Amino acid sequence: MGGETYTQKKPRSEYPLRAPKPVGQLISGIYRDRISQFYSRGQWEHNNLLAMMNEGVASGEPHVQLSVWDAPGQSRPSFDDAVSHEFKKTSVGSWFGPSWSTHWFKAVLKVPEDLRDKRLLELHWDGNNEGMVWSEDGKPLQGLTGGGERVEWVLPESFRDGKEHTIYVEMACNGMFGNAPGGDSIQPPDPNKYFQLSRAEIVAVNPDARQLYIDIWIIGDAAREFPSDSWEQHKALTTCNGVIEAFELGNKESLKTCRKIAEEYLGSNVNSAKVYDSGKEPVVFGIGHCHIDSCWLWPFAETKRKAARSWSNQCNLMDQYPELNFACSQAQQYKWLKELYPYVFERVKKKVVEGRFHPIGGSWVEHDTNLPSGESLVRQFLYGQRFYESNFGARCQTFWLPDTFGYSSQLPQLCRLSGMNRFLTQKLSWNNINKFPHTTFNWVSLDGSQVICHMPPAETYTAEAHFGDVKRSMSQHKSLDQDNTSLLVFGKGDGGGGPTWQHIEKLRRCRGISDTVGLLPRVHMGNSVDDFFDKLEIKADSLVTWYGELYFELHRGTYTTQANNKLNNRRAEVTLRDLELLATVASVKNKSYKYPKKEFDDMWESVLLCQFHDCLPGSSIEMCYDDSDAIYAEVFQTGSKILKEIIKSLGVSEVKSTTVAEGVAINTLPWHRKALIDISENEAAVVCGEGSLLKLRRFKTSEEEPGARLQKLSDGAFLLENSGLKVKVEAGCITSLYDKAADREIIPKGQKANQYVIFDDKPLYWQAWDVEVYHLDTRKGLSCGETKVHEEKNHRVSVVTETKISDKSSIETVISLSASVAGQQSYVEVSSKVTWHETMRFLKVEFPVDVRSSEASYETQFGVVKRPTHYNTSWDMAKFEVCCHRFADLSENGYGVSILNDCKYGFATQGSTMRLSLLRSPKAPDAHADMGEHHIRWAILPHQGYLGATTVRKAFEFNNPLRLAAPIAGSSVAQVVASEPPVRLTSDSSTSLVLDTVKRGEDDEDVSRGELPTKKGRSVVLRIYDSLGGRARGTVATTWDVTKVSKTNLLEDELEEVVIEDGKFAIDLGPFEVATFKLQLA
Repeated sequence: MGGETYTQKKPRSEYPLRAPKPVGQLISGIYRDRISQFYSRGQWEHNNLLAMMNEGVASGEPHVQLSVWDAPGQSRPSFDDAVSHEFKKTSVGSWFGPSWSTHWFKAVLKVPEDLRDKRLLELHWDGNNEGMVWSEDGKPLQGLTGGGERVEWVLPESFRDGKEHTIYVEMACNGMFGNAPGGDSIQPPDPNKYFQLSRAEIVAVNPDARQLYIDIWIIGDAAREFPSDSWEQHKALTTCNGVIEAFELGNKESLKTCRKIAEEYLGSNVNSAKVYDSGKEPVVFGIGHCHIDSCWLWPFAETKRKAARSWSNQCNLMDQYPELNFACSQAQQYKWLKELYPYVFERVKKKVVEGRFHPIGGSWVEHDTNLPSGESLVRQFLYGQRFYESNFGARCQTFWLPDTFGYSSQLPQLCRLSGMNRFLTQKLSWNNINKFPHTTFNWVSLDGSQVICHMPPAETYTAEAHFGDVKRSMSQHKSLDQDNTSLLVFGKGDGGGGPTWQHIEKLRRCRGISDTVGLLPRVHMGNSVDDFFDKLEIKADSLVTWYGELYFELHRGTYTTQANNKLNNRRAEVTLRDLELLATVASVKNKSYKYPKKEFDDMWESVLLCQFHDCLPGSSIEMCYDDSDAIYAEVFQTGSKILKEIIKSLGVSEVKSTTVAEGVAINTLPWHRKALIDISENEAAVVCGEGSLLKLRRFKTSEEEPGARLQKLSDGAFLLENSGLKVKVEAGCITSLYDKAADREIIPKGQKANQYVIFDDKPLYWQAWDVEVYHLDTRKGLSCGETKVHEEKNHRVSVVTETKISDKSSIETVISLSASVAGQQSYVEVSSKVTWHETMRFLKVEFPVDVRSSEASYETQFGVVKRPTHYNTSWDMAKFEVCCHRFADLSENGYGVSILNDCKYGFATQGSTMRLSLLRSPKAPDAHADMGEHHIRWAILPHQGYLGATTVRKAFEFNNPLRLAAPIAGSSVAQVVASEPPVRLTSDSSTSLVLDTVKRGEDDEDVSRGELPTKKGRSVVLRIYDSLGGRARGTVATTWDVTKVSKTNLLEDELEEVVIEDGKFAIDLGPFEVATFKLQLA
């Protein structure tokens, strides 16, 4: 130790002694802003990357020869029809229109010799509107968007032979978002819009330049969006500037050099799907999607073409990009495709078999969930799932509603009963008062059923697959404590389109950044939506829960807008329910009567289509409501024909008047019914009993039961009275409503019920959609004219009042009180005829009541939802306008008041004031929304006790009036009226149970249409639910010869056998449970 000699080592590098030059720090802002100049249009485009995008262009004759045939009017002719006509020569620069017209182009293409060996040849066609490329033999090949977006179609290799090749282009004179004037897409469409064909040329694209464009776009986003204190942001900045410095205009080899530099940040695998094979754990899962509104800013007919255009594009992209998985919902659109575009449908089916194209959602359309009845929601799933199963061999597992305006509290139960336990939406991210607190959670229904719900944290269902979309998939994720994964739903949407090649290329680079540099959440492609939820399901027990409705704090005006459309929906739902019941009874009773399954299917599919989430809510253009009016008219016409055939088979026909001895009442409700029915202009009879056809009894009055009475108190003031109620009407308003049995005044002293009020209605932007909280500050009561006697009969009295709204608008209101019927709660009925020609005003009617409660109850599908009557929190205040169905109720211990209606859905309860929303008058996107005459009915139903079966049943009866009929020749009342109904709930059953649906089994051999395997024999399906939220037990009794009873799901799969003895079987339902039973007949 010691004495060693050390020699100093020479430095390993030749580090210079003196600094050769000054080197400054990168001025981040300047160098960052420089990046976009490299690939943007404007003053630099002839000297930047864009100048090298193409290697050659051929336009005009002889390379592109154009001729056109203009389809007449707004017709949308088929390919075969179009090509049978004479085409006239045309050229680029020509204009075509007007709005909604169709023009067919014949394009004869000849690739010039100098372009034939180029790597990528495309036809670039831009008519600044939507279009479809067709092959010469009539195959739809590719959709076109126009306006510089999705304008390219890759030429087949066979076109490089130097010969002429013919294609056709179908031009639709509308943009992706219809034909709104200017830049505001929700304004009413301009009927005289014209479109210029600005491009029709053969282009040799430089693939290196195109790929470099995506490279620097995404790395530039990293430079812009990564934190400035991260090395990843600084690395992105230096990489981009290195690319810019290496670029040499006109030097194709420099493009390769630039791409090599880009690889330092992106990795070397971004040119293929290999980029996803790194084996590193992803957290963001990309799924291609194409949201196509079945109608909105365009009519239904255009959606049929949008589906073909969009899905052709996706099949093309799947051929090019193996990682692309694409999910698309709405069975209706698949059916349109199958019927109108069989070639595209077969392509889609092939991709479904490959596991690339994923039918999703399980419903007929992406429907509204606030307004449809419970049975309508059932049929959305029944018809949707049956279509998917019969055409693609499988049902859907995931309910898919990304764009609907709020989510009913019973949806989780109905999903589970339809074979789905997952749900995706994102619309609540639009809330304008409170931020919804979860991304991934268990959503729990009124009955306790749950589904796993995911709301993509990128907060869009039409993501552009930007760097920022991937980044936000983590930064906006609200459920990271439970799970850090998310779906990124990307692709052009609303107006269709779906993913583009740019989207897929951008995601490849995002993945490359994550694996090479880091910081960006790792995105993955190649999985399905079900794959994503399969992994979530493992963690389901740890996910947070949300109970009850997913109330959307926006678009509250959609409960009221387009009143006629909502009336048609309610009428159609009632019609179908009644007809199915009566047809079932008739088909079982009389084997010569054939259950009209095809007609019912057609009617249901029409109603379900009109429940699309921009149709029924009232947020579409006027053309859509012209369409829906025609659709409903056909439904009602078919229904009227079916009804005549049914009741004829039952031995009766409808009449306008009859006698007690010769008449019967047609009843479609499942309980013992006791009510009055008009049998002539001045006479009424009493209907009492159970079943489809009920005898009439004479209506008698006496001193003890004097019927209905009318007393004039003074000019314009009247007292309407029966044995249960006293109603004082002054100047059109009810100033007193006294319940004799309860010895209780219902209207607070000095206040007025049935008071019309009007509000200014100018939302922040979405006119047809929104009513904002500040509209409540503009309340104005309307003064009524003099009240006069309208009707004075033993069985009914009424008064009429005219109310002036403005010089253009008025209301004629009839307030009626019918004679009491023993054992039945009386109510005050109001019918109004409103002439409505207002602008941005909201008409409502108020009912202040002497009842106090911190929450009100509102009928929803198969149940009741409670909402606050106060504004304690912002969550409470956000529900200043809510949805209800046939009734709203305000009850305190021992007493309450219900407001019934026959066609309305908007309601509010503010303290003790109940308020029914009647009419709105938005001017966009339909300039004439709700203008015209409206007939509206409502009723005030006081009741003892809390909300109960009285309200539920009276609301049903208010919407399902008795029909007057008489036996046909050769029949008698005794012959047609059964001693007991063929199926019923026994009198000792819980009164909260409702037998809501009676229908034939979908696949019975005598009614099946063959889309799924038939089942031997005949069956009847019953749907029963608990309406009030408690344990409900009962007994179903039937006179039919039943061999077996099974409890089923909504799709009528048998789940468990139920014991039946002597024509009876017991049922036991949990709170708000919906139960379906199949009765197999002998």
